[in-house]
Amino acid sequence: MKLVGISGAPAGDKTAIAVNQVLVHARHFDSSLKTELIDIRDYEIDFFNGAPLADYNDDTWNIVKKISSADFLVFGTPIYQASISGALKNLLDHLPEFVFKRKVTGMVATGWSDKHFLVMEYHLRSILSYFKGLVPSGNVFVHNSAFNMDSDEIIDERVLERLQALAEEMVSLQQGMKNY
Repeated sequence: MKLVGISGAPAGDKTAIAVNQVLVHARHFDSSLKTELIDIRDYEIDFFNGAPLADYNDDTWNIVKKISSADFLVFGTPIYQASISGALKNLLDHLPEFVFKRKVTGMVATGWSDKHFLVMEYHLRSILSYFKGLVPSGNVFVHNSAFNMDSDEIIDERVLERLQALAEEMVSLQQGMKNY
């Protein structure tokens, strides 16, 4: 099985670090897993305009193929203005409607305000559900204070435990989906 993590942050490292932590915990839980981190900062994703996928650049085409071929996924986003990043939403707009059918789709968000922890529930969950993704019961909001300000390493043990629990729930759910 392959777990793909998507960091939807157009700037900064915190979201990619949090998503990668889920990938690391998932590999510890199931050493046979293959993982890949897609950091949208590394791609030039065309702005979605309704054209067929073949009309977009190679980066857009390749990232959509990677996402579509994953067995399951974890999406990370910074919270901007009480919403997911526009860069992540643009990427999601390129995906076909049933792309996550029979796939677990986890959620991680980072941000400065505790008031934004429900953005995943009210915004990202509905998008992943639209694509027929199975969203785990757990998700993880990582307040920026959970990071070491010098290294951007996650230093809050409770956050690390929640990221580990999310990884384990995702792997267990996806393993159950193999028999479905």
